[in-house]
Amino acid sequence: MKTITDFPRQVVEHPDLGIVMPDGCRLSVRVWMPEDAEADPVPAIVEHLPYRKRDGTTARDCLTHPWFAGHGYACLRVDMRGNGDSEGLMEDEYTEQELQDACDVIAWAAAQPWCNGNVGMMGISWGGFNALQVAAKQPPALKAIITLCSTDDRYADDIHYKGGLLLNENMGWGATMLSYSSRPPDPALVGERWREMWLERLDNQPLLTATWLRHQARDGYWKRGSVCEDFSAIRAATLAIGGWGDAYKNAVGRLVSGITHAPAKGIVGPWIHKYPHFAVPQPAIGFLQEARRWWDRWLKDIDTGVEHDPAMRLYVMDSAPPKEWYEVRDGRWIAERKWPSPAIPERRLALGSELTCAQALPAAICSPQDTGMAGGEYCAIWLGPELPGDQREDDRKSLCFEMPVAEDMEIVGGPVATLRLVADRPAAMVAIRLCDVHPDGASTRITYGVLNLTHRNGHETPVAIEPGEEMEIALRLDDIAYRVPAGHTLRLAVSSACWPLVWPSPEKVTLMVHGGELALPLRPPAKEPEWAFEEPEGATPWRTETLRAASNSRNVEHDPATGAVTLSIRDDFGEKRDLDHGLAHGSLARESWTIHPDDPLSARGTAEWTQTFDRDDWSARTETSIVMSSDAGHFELTARIEAYEDDRLVFERRFHDRIPRHGV
Repeated sequence: MKTITDFPRQVVEHPDLGIVMPDGCRLSVRVWMPEDAEADPVPAIVEHLPYRKRDGTTARDCLTHPWFAGHGYACLRVDMRGNGDSEGLMEDEYTEQELQDACDVIAWAAAQPWCNGNVGMMGISWGGFNALQVAAKQPPALKAIITLCSTDDRYADDIHYKGGLLLNENMGWGATMLSYSSRPPDPALVGERWREMWLERLDNQPLLTATWLRHQARDGYWKRGSVCEDFSAIRAATLAIGGWGDAYKNAVGRLVSGITHAPAKGIVGPWIHKYPHFAVPQPAIGFLQEARRWWDRWLKDIDTGVEHDPAMRLYVMDSAPPKEWYEVRDGRWIAERKWPSPAIPERRLALGSELTCAQALPAAICSPQDTGMAGGEYCAIWLGPELPGDQREDDRKSLCFEMPVAEDMEIVGGPVATLRLVADRPAAMVAIRLCDVHPDGASTRITYGVLNLTHRNGHETPVAIEPGEEMEIALRLDDIAYRVPAGHTLRLAVSSACWPLVWPSPEKVTLMVHGGELALPLRPPAKEPEWAFEEPEGATPWRTETLRAASNSRNVEHDPATGAVTLSIRDDFGEKRDLDHGLAHGSLARESWTIHPDDPLSARGTAEWTQTFDRDDWSARTETSIVMSSDAGHFELTARIEAYEDDRLVFERRFHDRIPRHGV
């Protein structure tokens, strides 16, 4: 990334500009803007997050917001109420209060003498979600948004459920938020109020994992805030961006095709859950320049030509040997003028003929409960070994259908697997992986999908399976752009378990596959790149001192005494001191996911976090944890928060919840 220090306009920063909401709650906002903005007003760009601007997102904020400010924008990085240095309490994600606060911030910014009255909203993940949801509320000043790694459907494509199955990330991210939202405000910024704010926050901390687990079907809880319920409500120009290594890739195409009352464009690169000017795997792109084209057109009325850009710009990844981490993915950018694209026809491959199986159909599969250990993280984010590894061991535990590839195949879109199945239990799941098998036998996962078979008729009303009765399911696998070269083998792997991605069915299940087909969206292979982005730029990086280096590890352990299999994850984010305001912050996360290959009710997940803060003669620390298990009828959750000031315990709280299973 090229560091830019000389901008068209000089930038001034306000580390704590307070915006008071109508109910009196003060939100803390970090602001960058041209120093002459009152004489020459500029549009505003709002990013509204719970992730702490003081130390949580500082690294990316420093690269991004001063760059926009230097090109004539006022950037407002808002700590949501109940987080960071803002007052108030947070009850849940994407609440009406959160969205109203964002609307009030937008209205406040538009009315300032330094603003020209036009506002944009931007964010990745949480900030991308609420940008979409705020846009659907149509605040008058909001003219454009850039939403990254987000979704239009909170049930289908967030960290809670996938295919009607409970994602273990529901507990994992719930544990992360329990830790994140339990952190204290900075005394150097908020003064003596910090302790009172902290204790109130701790005393009212929700156990979000339990909240989300009480909604196991696609009910009104998930529909609220899912903009796919009414795409016509979005009237702000929308640029949607995702990554093939991220969990939220599917929403980009749906947003581009679904938003018809405003301009909408999509970009998907090879990246994990990061902004694309510093994302990995490479190549990163000049995201800030691309964003500026978007902002200049819709917030300054400058003709940048963005409305004539292709509907979708997609990075087609070349085949690569399986690795849990890539620094670079070779490939090329393609451009589609319309989406869905009429230039991408489907090829249908019948199971048992074009895609052959070692067993004659119907064929049985009863996967061990630890099938899926090579799947990596649901949402790769922490820069560790989180991507899917070699799938051979999971393939061995699956029913596989194969086809040799005679000519290069460029898969662009979401393949659809249709299966005729019989299950021997009233609750069951199916996982389907599409893999690229190399000549040496290594298996790279191209894409995948999972389905709760009690949701085969839809996610709103689960219906128990009639054991022995044949059912037909159509499962759309995650969107992808991937080239399989001639000489490789295409493999479709079907399993009845997928741990630790999703929580297992209550009973061990045997599936009988009677037949089906795979519909592949195959684009004629591009001979040359069809689009080129500028090289990435950024403003001056965050000035820090490293006190403890970061490290990440993932290990699978087999207990010879019990037969249990455990995935242990350790993400040490290290410790850094901010060289401008002096606050040192350290963070450490530990997760474990244990199951016995023969017993789905042995499933157990734990997540623990430690957060430390230090400055001069002041220090604080939080310790949080969640443990999850289940029996045939209920989920069991226990959790704790401990808070320390100068190594003295000042707060302790325990949670316990028992939640019925409803077809999950």
